[in-house]
Amino acid sequence: MNTNDIHQRYLHLLNVSLFPMIVVVFGLPGSGKSFFASRLASMINAYYIKSDRVRKEMLKTRNYSVKEKLSVYNAMFSQLIEAKKQNKNMVADATFYKNEIRRNFINKAPGNERIIFIEVIADESLIRERLKKTRVDSEANFEVYKKIKEEWEPMDAPHLVLKSTNNNINEMLYRTTDYLQLKDDTRTDK
Repeated sequence: MNTNDIHQRYLHLLNVSLFPMIVVVFGLPGSGKSFFASRLASMINAYYIKSDRVRKEMLKTRNYSVKEKLSVYNAMFSQLIEAKKQNKNMVADATFYKNEIRRNFINKAPGNERIIFIEVIADESLIRERLKKTRVDSEANFEVYKKIKEEWEPMDAPHLVLKSTNNNINEMLYRTTDYLQLKDDTRTDK
């Protein structure tokens, strides 16, 4: 399926979904979550909040400490409040590596928006290759990946899991439109 077909499926989705919605795209560094999240945000005309960009704007030096991560999540939440005022869909892109962080994000969400979680995963060998390359906003390297992986808590609540490769973005977007069409529950991580 090509990008135009996916866009047409999304236009149909606009007619059957409740809006606005918050889509939380999460996963380990190098999983491909930002590549996917940015394209999803564009496809659904969403306000896109990327933790790497927020971190870079907030801090001159970054260390990925727990305190730093929590301050970045709080800043992302503040940006969500601003997007809410515009009544737009929102895509939040971050590791969201702990269940407590996910629950806090849900509990603080403004209004009655649907919150949909999408986890992006990839093979570790591909992640290693991706993290060798310089990326615009992220300095996460393989050591950061290993640190976050050690602290990772799987999400127990229903959510979509997408496996990223270097050539399956259209498939990921297609699966997402299917998932969003069927998704009618709210705040499932409570």
